Amino acid sequence: MIEIEERLAHLDRTVEDLSTIIARQEREIAQLTRRVQMLLEREAEREASQGDAVIMGDERPPHY
Repeated sequence: MIEIEERLAHLDRTVEDLSTIIARQEREIAQLTRRVQMLLEREAEREASQGDAVIMGDERPPHY
């Protein structure tokens, strides 16, 4: 019986640890999602503001 109680206590602790980790990861994912959305909006604004730009033949594209 003591062995079962020890295993149960260990499993209970593991579940609590995993719950804490999952909660932290959920917050991190939400924060990263907001950051990606912000970057997508910034890039869309940048592309819209440079929409009429013409690349000359001897100019390197911006990704070089």
